[in-house]
Amino acid sequence: MRLRVGLRAHFALLAAVVLLASLSLVLLVLQRQGAAHRDVQALSLESIHDFSSKRMLSQGEAAATQLADSLVNPLYYFDLDAIGSALLNVLRQPDVDYVLVYDNEGRVIHDGSQDISTYGQSMSDPFAYEVLSITDVHVQSNDALMDVSAPIRIGDQRLGGVRIGYSLAAMKADERQVGGFMSGRLGEIGRSQLLWIGLLLAGMVALLVAIGFVLQRALVSPVRQLADAAREIEAGNFEANVPTTRRNDEVGDLMRAFSHMRDSIVRHDRDIRRMAYTDALTGLSNRLAFRELLDQRVAEGNGSARQLALLFADIDDFKRVNDTIGHDAGDEVLMQFSSRIREVIDLHRGGGAELARFGGDEFVILLKGGDGEDIRERAERLADALVRELGRPIPVHGRQVFLGISIGIALFPDDATDVTVLMKNGDIAMYQAKVAGKNCYRFYSRVMDQAVERRVRMEQDLRGAWERGELSLAYQPVYRLESGKLVGAEALLRWRHPEHGPVSPSLFIDVAEQSGLIEVIGPQVLRAACMDARGWQRDFPSARELFVSVNVSARQLRTGDLAAQVETVLRETGLAAQHLHVELTETAVIGDEARVSSLLARLRNAGVKVWLDDFGTGFSGLSHLRRVPVDGVKIDRSFVADVLRDPDDLALTTAIIAMAHSLGIHVVAEGVEKEGQYAILRERGCDLAQGFWLGHPMTNQEFARLLA
Repeated sequence: MRLRVGLRAHFALLAAVVLLASLSLVLLVLQRQGAAHRDVQALSLESIHDFSSKRMLSQGEAAATQLADSLVNPLYYFDLDAIGSALLNVLRQPDVDYVLVYDNEGRVIHDGSQDISTYGQSMSDPFAYEVLSITDVHVQSNDALMDVSAPIRIGDQRLGGVRIGYSLAAMKADERQVGGFMSGRLGEIGRSQLLWIGLLLAGMVALLVAIGFVLQRALVSPVRQLADAAREIEAGNFEANVPTTRRNDEVGDLMRAFSHMRDSIVRHDRDIRRMAYTDALTGLSNRLAFRELLDQRVAEGNGSARQLALLFADIDDFKRVNDTIGHDAGDEVLMQFSSRIREVIDLHRGGGAELARFGGDEFVILLKGGDGEDIRERAERLADALVRELGRPIPVHGRQVFLGISIGIALFPDDATDVTVLMKNGDIAMYQAKVAGKNCYRFYSRVMDQAVERRVRMEQDLRGAWERGELSLAYQPVYRLESGKLVGAEALLRWRHPEHGPVSPSLFIDVAEQSGLIEVIGPQVLRAACMDARGWQRDFPSARELFVSVNVSARQLRTGDLAAQVETVLRETGLAAQHLHVELTETAVIGDEARVSSLLARLRNAGVKVWLDDFGTGFSGLSHLRRVPVDGVKIDRSFVADVLRDPDDLALTTAIIAMAHSLGIHVVAEGVEKEGQYAILRERGCDLAQGFWLGHPMTNQEFARLLA
């Protein structure tokens, strides 16, 4: 049996020998003790100074950045009270000497005081010159003061800046106090333990000299090799060479254990990287991995002729799948979409394309252009193929789901020279594809920035427009064709902007739909229309059987409880249910017919009439009448406009009327603008009609005069 001699026995034997020789070095250690104390004190004071300075610098930069962010809205709206409140909170912090908010010309807007004694004055201190041109957090200092400044921005517009001054007096006093304390303590320690420290140092030095050769071979060399391997592993080189040994002692055990640990770290790193950089649902790269890749590609492209195309894709109406079929179905849709996208990329020789799921229902594709290859044409071909392929129905849980995809395309370096702007522009282009009707693609252009800005401004102005009296209802009369009798009116929403005047409904209603404001405006329109209709019936005997029709958006059908809202409004206004007609478009029904049918059945059971608006313009108009309970359809104005000169439109219109009557459904014709159109629709048996020839949309007061 092989005898194992451990390191402890080696060290014990060598220590006994070395301790005998260590006495001769005591005097040398004593001599060096004083110098060591001085070095320790100097290094400690230097470290304390560095730590204090860095802490105050970090605190100042964080405070300036946070304060600048919090002052964007107050400064934009010039709310001095809110600015003063924010500055007062900062002035209460320790060591803060002053806080200033200034405009782009360097004039003081607020100094945190109640009377703002320096308001409007130009900053003239030594630090003022540099802060006027800063684009990020900026620090200046002298022996007594540290000045931290930060710009205040809203988007790309600079509104001004903020400055925070920190006094350094307290920090320097603390450093002097700590230095004095350390000097005294070191002196006490040196005096009280001088002899014992000297003996220990002498013994340690002698021991190290005596066993140095043994340690070098038995311990230092192996440990150094392990340390080198550890640094390689820390740097990410998991293939680093770990020394092997047959030694049967503690060092041998350590080296073998280190080798096993390296193998375990490699496995764990592989698993962690897979989880950190891979989307768990689709198996694609995730946002983090794609961002790192995009940073790398852009860095490689700078200074070269290589171009990149970023395709920012978003599934249309994906939320409807989660809301109606469930999140399991939504996950299945995402997996099918990712597979189809990859198939399309492969079919279009997209071997160099990078695909990632950005989160939710968003996917991104990065195309790298080759020498002499037009990256714009390549991106356009791929986007066109994706729109066609992803527009096909997806089978989910035994159902056919129609979704589609909207794609925004941004090019590097044509549209952006850095990653952040490139991604922002791709997102803007995708949003424009949504606005353009979805299931399409759009290239980014600088005009889009202006369009997005106008749309955002319109959304902001639209908020609260009803309460401010800017939104109102107009009523277009509806007549019975056979008798020419007035039977009702359609409520139409109008917006008179205080600066821009009348705004087209096609613009602001789409903004309200996309932003969700329609969920607030819709119930307000319903209530106002029912109140006006109840007023007609009360004031005019001839209007007791008039109905009012109100349009309902697809978003109102998907969110909230429309039936409960209608029942509440009818109960509060006193309007009979049969005098209210609810109009919804054919596209609002597609893809969610089961839920919509249940909702409409509840409305009809209560007595409310349901009309299908813009009939014939959807994907499969006639088929919906068999599955969705409605009382009538409104022939879209595009058919009515050409019934006098286009035989096809006349045939379609006649067919719609005949088909609807065979199902017991009434028909309303929209856009009747000529006497001939009125006559031919009456001849073909159309029930009701509305249009400019019969009556323009009018205010409630004008409609009341019409009734009178």
